Parts: sequence; C-alpha cells; structure tokens
Amino acid sequence: MFVSADVRSVGEPAAMDPILIARYGMTAASQRFEDAASRIAGSAAEGGGDLVTAMTDLVQAKQTFAANAKVIRFADEMWDSLLSLQSR
Repeated sequence: MFVSADVRSVGEPAAMDPILIARYGMTAASQRFEDAASRIAGSAAEGGGDLVTAMTDLVQAKQTFAANAKVIRFADEMWDSLLSLQSR
C-alpha cells in the first residue's frame, strides 16, 4: 500500500492528503465504536441505559470506518494509475 510522505518545502502549506484525512477518520470511528461498545456493555451490566442510541452509534462508526477504508483504497489505486502513466 502507498504510504504518503510530506514532500513540501519549508513554509509551504500542506496539500490535501486523502490518505491522511481517511486515517484520521478511521481513528475517530474506532474511538466512537469503542465508546458505543462500552456503553452497551455498561447498560447490560446495570440493566438500563439507552441501547438504541448506543447501537446506532455502533453501526454509524462501523460504516464511517468502512467508508474511510474505501477512500484509502481509491487513493492508492489513483496513485498506482498515476505511476503507471508516468512510467510509459
């Protein structure tokens, strides 16, 4: 898989990096997933809590993680295509 490198000059603004942004999104989704799972486990142990909201958060976090993984795959495919065009 392609690993993004920061090749900008000193003082030059950072370019948009879809892989870096998607990695951040995956990290945030993982944390949200863990928080929702903890709330579900806690409500089961205590016999209360809002399971519907926690389950909704769990599904949303899973979908967010999957969407960000697709962004990384797509960016990797674009990078491979660009490299193959340049090598011709």
